[in-house]
Amino acid sequence: MKLDAIDHRILAALRRDGRITKLKLAQEAHLSPAACWERLRRLETAGVIKGYTAIIDLGAEEPRTTVIVEISLQGHQQADFRRFEEAVAREPAIVACDATGGGIDYMLRVVVPDIDSYQRLIDRLLEEEVGIARYFSYVVTKNVKRGPG
Repeated sequence: MKLDAIDHRILAALRRDGRITKLKLAQEAHLSPAACWERLRRLETAGVIKGYTAIIDLGAEEPRTTVIVEISLQGHQQADFRRFEEAVAREPAIVACDATGGGIDYMLRVVVPDIDSYQRLIDRLLEEEVGIARYFSYVVTKNVKRGPG
């Protein structure tokens, strides 16, 4: 789908505020409400807009530790990737997982109550033999930028 300047204005407004009213969105896109609504529906139908979400501060209720983890797998067959990805999908503490090209296979974002909880998670994954050859952990000390897209 080819996006034009108006589509980009709509998407930018939604990135800033996913709860923007349709009237305000139309004003920011310089469209009538009906025309803006039609474009919004087209972007949703085409899959450009996959959904709407809230950004939650996981540390607001109680302290949390976030760890970024580089994962390299032992094997690189489709079954190896599938086994690892299925294990990741079962773990609620793993809040994001991206497959990457280059020297590592995956980047994980893990949110846990503390470092001990993180280490128990890693130990469990290693015991389950999901194919991890190496992992490197980086504790997040400060969030600099967080948001969609």
